[in-house]
Amino acid sequence: MAAVGETIFVFGGRDAQHKELNELYSFDTSTNQWSLVQSGPPNRSYHSMTSDDRRLYVFGGCGESGRLNDLWAYDVMDKTWNKFPLPGEDCKPRGGPGLAVAEGRIWVVYGFTGEETDDVHYYDLVEEKWVRVETVGEKPTARSVFPITAIGKYIFVYGGEVDPSDLGHMGAGKFADGVYVLDAETFVWTKWDDKSASGESPGPRGWCAFAAGVRDGKPGLLVYGGNSPTNDRLDDIHFFTPSFD
Repeated sequence: MAAVGETIFVFGGRDAQHKELNELYSFDTSTNQWSLVQSGPPNRSYHSMTSDDRRLYVFGGCGESGRLNDLWAYDVMDKTWNKFPLPGEDCKPRGGPGLAVAEGRIWVVYGFTGEETDDVHYYDLVEEKWVRVETVGEKPTARSVFPITAIGKYIFVYGGEVDPSDLGHMGAGKFADGVYVLDAETFVWTKWDDKSASGESPGPRGWCAFAAGVRDGKPGLLVYGGNSPTNDRLDDIHFFTPSFD
């Protein structure tokens, strides 16, 4: 899901028969009404979606014939879909990637290509081209299905799956915890202290619901639920507010 203004949008996914879908739905939070907007890019699940103040962006996921690495945008004003050029071969098709908008670019962070990956790419909306970024610093290990958000020029990620289960989506792999931030200008990773004064944090998890948000006037990352290392489904909710002091 991703939101533009007061409207939340849901795209694709799988139905009860494990069939990939491609409908785009909207939920108006001012009227509490669902609407079927229209069908969109090819059917998929385990993709990623993010937004800016006018557009939704969809990248990758698992299609009917395998993993994907295509990038699409839906303009909520013009009500049209646009497909961007495909990236080069070094940006492999993947599921569970991080997707964020920062510095006028759409960032693809890590993901699962058949193995957990640690590559970073962006699509420049002005220059209309893909770039692979060589990052440095305290780089997080390869992972997928993790919460991600952009605050200004900083891209924050939390946790995620670092080693998949032999049972696939039915089992728990190895999960990470901890917050890492990528500076979208310098391409430097930093590990941030993500614990509260009481020492609490969400702990290792992946496959979470998450969203950017504001609490007490400060932007941050909200994390809800997910899967634990013991394969238990979680129902707790946490809000991380980074300090830029």
